[in-house]
Amino acid sequence: MHYRVFYLFERSGEAVSSVNAIEMSARSICEQLLPRLQGADDYLGLIDAQDNILQIFREPTTVGGYWLELPLDAAKASYGRELNFATLQTLLLELPAIFNREDIPELKYRPW
Repeated sequence: MHYRVFYLFERSGEAVSSVNAIEMSARSICEQLLPRLQGADDYLGLIDAQDNILQIFREPTTVGGYWLELPLDAAKASYGRELNFATLQTLLLELPAIFNREDIPELKYRPW
């Protein structure tokens, strides 16, 4: 599966905006981008064919270390969950073409 991606890696200063998102396969995202999420300000976003966004943040203070969410900008909230690296990798490799919260287990509503 291929998605458009945007990201910020604070330490290296590398960034791609959502406007200039680049296309990558789920496997390439897992191999090349996920390991680069190191700091609390780093993020990675995936955009599906219907312009839905899935965001991933590094949260080093949590047990799992990563936060995955489907943002709901209009509601100023998101559906998300905490994951560890291995679970996150597996989930990304199994994502459907179109992001739907019913397809991602254990999401919880979280206001901003």
